[in-house]
Amino acid sequence: MPLFLLHAADGFFSVPVSLVFWAITVAALAISLKRAGERLDERAIPLMGVMAAFIFAGQMFNFQIPGGTSGHLLGGVLAGILLGPYAGTVVMACVIAVQAIVFQDGGLVVLGANIFNMGIIGTMGGYWVYRAIAGALGGEEKGRLPAAAVAAWLSVVTAAVVASFQLALSDTTSLGAALVAMVGWHVLIGIGEAIITVGALGFIRVARADLLTLREASPA
Repeated sequence: MPLFLLHAADGFFSVPVSLVFWAITVAALAISLKRAGERLDERAIPLMGVMAAFIFAGQMFNFQIPGGTSGHLLGGVLAGILLGPYAGTVVMACVIAVQAIVFQDGGLVVLGANIFNMGIIGTMGGYWVYRAIAGALGGEEKGRLPAAAVAAWLSVVTAAVVASFQLALSDTTSLGAALVAMVGWHVLIGIGEAIITVGALGFIRVARADLLTLREASPA
């Protein structure tokens, strides 16, 4: 059985499953564009481009994990923390789309599902998990790094679980086999995601702490 990763290729998901997730993703992106336009602090607009470039570059570098495979930064939680869930989702969608169209990293038919798994789950879902944990720890100033670590790890594992169900619904493999292949490896890949996310936030806090206030300046 092949090792399934989050950048699914065409043929991994059936056409009906791909179309359903295209519809969900288009709706989510339409809402994100509208909310980001209404709520995003204007000072954060240049940061969207910088964030997209950083995540794109970060995804080009793989880190090895036991078993002969590798993982890389997804960046959804990091984008959500800095930009908010809506602008962060737009950034992630652009990065994943460019990778698929230009570098053939992931298929085009399944692009909607890939954006949903890595961009929408990772950014929107990860952001709200981050906010909940940070709030429980006494606010973002105190709880930013541990909350980001947990949210980043969970975003990767959750995306792997959803992708497993997509594979099973597509009759590509059984749900049990998909969960073993996907979740088993992405539990480890999520640790790398958490370390990179915390490291980036720690560096930003020291070098450009003002960037951490852009998202808080707006209700997004």
